[in-house]
Amino acid sequence: MGRQWLHAKRAVVNLRKGQAVQKLVKEITVASKLGGPDLEANARLFAAVEKAKKASVTRDVIQRAIQKGSGTGGDSTTLEHVVYEGYAPHKVPVIVEVMTDNHNRSAGDLRVLFKKGVLGGAGSNKFLFDHLGIVEAHHPDSAADLEAAAIEAGANDFEPLNSEQNDDIPAGHAAARFLTDRTAVHATAQWLKAHGWNVITAELGYVAKMFPELDDTQRAEVGEFLQNLEDHDDVQRVWAAVK
Repeated sequence: MGRQWLHAKRAVVNLRKGQAVQKLVKEITVASKLGGPDLEANARLFAAVEKAKKASVTRDVIQRAIQKGSGTGGDSTTLEHVVYEGYAPHKVPVIVEVMTDNHNRSAGDLRVLFKKGVLGGAGSNKFLFDHLGIVEAHHPDSAADLEAAAIEAGANDFEPLNSEQNDDIPAGHAAARFLTDRTAVHATAQWLKAHGWNVITAELGYVAKMFPELDDTQRAEVGEFLQNLEDHDDVQRVWAAVK
């Protein structure tokens, strides 16, 4: 077999990198579509562009994605935002956000992916989540006061984060997920940027109100299920009641 296993491993890594870049470009398109093409007035777009730059996405690709989302480019493709509700294995509630140019194709693919869970119908579960604003950011001062920052930025609550939970957070930085009213996402992100914080996520999302108890084996099965969802090209966000 020689070193064929190594080549196969590299191929998988390269494929995942390609998928990650595709999702970043789609996120820019979505953010531009939902909030307009002005980075200073659209916190979600600003955060998406910064992530794309770190991933070495070229300026031309970023600009085309912004133009596509805002309807100012030559691409006439229309992306539809669809939200699916369901349950992962072991009755873990899941909400999946999809951006697609073919609703029927995406729905069919998700039904296949949910073969070990429940999709839609009796699986409706939005009442198990809070729909709110989410801003994730980090600060180079490891002693930064997270609670004070949350109060000053206008957030309702915060959760400490670290580099093990999010690869975008440099080791040794103070970091948090700030939870806001849906209308306050941009204002919170702007305050944080103006006070030395690096914003890595600014969006509307779903935060679970409670979390089912899982053992290690069950957690691994749920993790594999969620990863398969994440890997689908049309899936933009997966929100699950699992820590």
